[in-house]
Amino acid sequence: MNLDKFFNANNIVVIGVSRNPNKVGHIIFRNFIDGGYHGKIFIVNPNADNILNHVSYKSVLDIKHKLDLAVIAVPSNLVLASARDCKKKGIKDLIIITSGFSEIGNVKGENELRDYLNKNKMKCIGVNCLGIFDAHTKLDTLFLPRYRLKRPKEGGISFVCQSGAVGSTILDLATSEGHGFSKFISYGNATNLDESDFIKYLAKDKLTKVICVYIEAVRDGKKFMDVCREVSKEKPIILVKGGTSEEGNRATLSHTGSLAGNSLVYSAAFKQSGVIEVKNLQEMVDAAKTFDYIIKPKGNRIQIITNGGGYGIMATDAIVKNNLKMAELSNEVKNVLRKQFSRNVILNNPMDLVGDATTEMYGAAINSCLMDKNNDILLIIALYQTPLLTTDIVDVIIEANNLKKKPILIVSAGGEFTEMLRKNLEENKIPCFTFPHQAVDAIKCVVEYYKN
Repeated sequence: MNLDKFFNANNIVVIGVSRNPNKVGHIIFRNFIDGGYHGKIFIVNPNADNILNHVSYKSVLDIKHKLDLAVIAVPSNLVLASARDCKKKGIKDLIIITSGFSEIGNVKGENELRDYLNKNKMKCIGVNCLGIFDAHTKLDTLFLPRYRLKRPKEGGISFVCQSGAVGSTILDLATSEGHGFSKFISYGNATNLDESDFIKYLAKDKLTKVICVYIEAVRDGKKFMDVCREVSKEKPIILVKGGTSEEGNRATLSHTGSLAGNSLVYSAAFKQSGVIEVKNLQEMVDAAKTFDYIIKPKGNRIQIITNGGGYGIMATDAIVKNNLKMAELSNEVKNVLRKQFSRNVILNNPMDLVGDATTEMYGAAINSCLMDKNNDILLIIALYQTPLLTTDIVDVIIEANNLKKKPILIVSAGGEFTEMLRKNLEENKIPCFTFPHQAVDAIKCVVEYYKN
């Protein structure tokens, strides 16, 4: 199934653009203008001649240009008529933002729309959805104003999300933390296209490195498992399942008109299909950025370098709990570093540089461990509050990471000063975490994916 026109359309019509700047259709149209989209945008409002200095057409049939994609934001009772006009105009790809279908009990209306789309071989994202965003082409149908929801920069993460609210907040968070996205897809009720169709499409998308998914229910279980089983061989799929409790399961009915089903059955299906299921959205973001940033690890032996003993202990506990291996520092590295460090430094794993660690000590420890054949991954805990650590520690870590010898992950907890250094590191594609367990949970996802 070719979904290219949803992300690379040259001529787009937005049906239902109001003069009111707070209405959904108007916001979508405004975002196209403000977002730097380079294609042609046409608008339909039978009661207006001009909106934001653009001609408003009475009907999509009045537009003389060939159109690739239609975004429909009219009341639910007008959606089917709009779809029929699109069919007459030759538009086969629709994004239907409108709600008011099976999620509120209007199953008949949604079924009628689905039957019409399927009969006429038309593809639809929605209904009841936030729409899509492509960071590379700047195609943006999200009906949230840009000043309230900043759009992320270009990157390798794509996010398929059944819930518009979940998707929008994660996009906002990711943008503030500096993570890059390829595509975001909010598909709502999955009237015509479902999560499996998007996952399959993203498998072939050269700009997508890792696929994130939030679902509440799967429409076609066999299709989903077949698709994920193949796609997971090419790219990691990181998934959060909503509606795992009995109460949450019932709540999905009023959200997207679907029944979530037994969480244990879902988890077993995910595992059989090669899907990485995580417990929450924070874990999903942590794992996604780790996949996006680091090189493939050769194994699961982790060497900890820290200037805080307690953090080293917590990292050790997390590694053991996740069935990963604590690396054993080689005698060669111990001998080299023993000549450079004081007796206070603990040359083991964790390697504790103690509270008077300097930037130079971190540089020596990191470079020595990169050469050590006894480890596969470096987990560096740098508590920047200690007085002898300078801001040059960022340059030391970036230079080491640029060698591409082993994956490097950073743990650093603190306030504004710490956040400033963290942002610098993540801009250079080095994953940073606040607490040790977050880093270990993320690296476990990576290790298990490549192992399997």
